[in-house]
Amino acid sequence: MQLKPNSQQGLTMVESLVALVVISIGLLGIAALQLTSMKNNSSALQHSKAVWAGYNMADRIRSNGLRFADYAGIDTDASYAQDCMSSACNDAQMVTADAAEWTDKVRELPGGRGLVSGDPTRLIVTVMWDDEGTGASGTGCSGNAQVDLTCYQITLVQ
Repeated sequence: MQLKPNSQQGLTMVESLVALVVISIGLLGIAALQLTSMKNNSSALQHSKAVWAGYNMADRIRSNGLRFADYAGIDTDASYAQDCMSSACNDAQMVTADAAEWTDKVRELPGGRGLVSGDPTRLIVTVMWDDEGTGASGTGCSGNAQVDLTCYQITLVQ
């Protein structure tokens, strides 16, 4: 069989390069999607830990209802030392022990901080963390990622 002089066989160099560029753009898109997915998974994990820490303290407060108002003012930036696991504690000592154990849990979060604020009949449990990884620090929950930490709050009423 004789080939015609103007017939084409195989791919030209230009077609090969165009195909390579299209494949490269697709692979870069997949890599970007993977990075975004990893970041969002990390954020979801931190949020779950914060929710767990908030409910953990809320449950502690509910279980020591006679000392409800005494939990106001707990700040995980302070240090608390009370061990009720090795020896029995009264209700007042349990508040300090709860604060000590909660401090350990909240500090597992990046830039983690916990506050319990309120009055004798209503408490707000706040868990804050640096979800954006900006090195933010503060006590506000206004949403300014450069200044404020990401917040999760629970309100308890006696």
